[in-house]
Amino acid sequence: MSIKLNALFSDSYVDVSQYRDQHFKGNRYEQEKLLKQANTLYVGNLSFYTTEEQVYELFSKSGDVKRIIIGLDKVKKTACGFCFVEYYTRTDAENAMRFVNGTRLDDRIIRTDWDAGFKEGRQYGRGKSGGQVRDEYRQDYDPARGGYGKDSIGWQVIGIVAFKGNF
Repeated sequence: MSIKLNALFSDSYVDVSQYRDQHFKGNRYEQEKLLKQANTLYVGNLSFYTTEEQVYELFSKSGDVKRIIIGLDKVKKTACGFCFVEYYTRTDAENAMRFVNGTRLDDRIIRTDWDAGFKEGRQYGRGKSGGQVRDEYRQDYDPARGGYGKDSIGWQVIGIVAFKGNF
């Protein structure tokens, strides 16, 4: 098959990304092998207000969903913008990678990636403040993800006086 035809038939949506879970118990080869067989997806960039029902409604269009695990802030035990979606089959998970990744849910563009399989404890954010690491350093204001990042320094205007600091 020519290179041009290969490009037409390639399916980059179901390829394994470069991301690797740093807390995975095993070597890179073992993790890669599990990712290539996985029927579980990590879903990121969710609003903190997105419900399990909303996730189910969207992802069940790609196949039979076995379970959904909403990511929680490890301190507050509230949603923190990610979840895991587990399907019964790899084929259904591949359909979600093809057709759901990059779509909008709750007015946010969501990202999906393969996950080697949910393990208890992984539902909690790994950031210093309990949420996701990426939200710790966000500089912009994002009301659907808790406002400013926890480590960001922003300007807050009170009346006609502006203060700079951690808010």
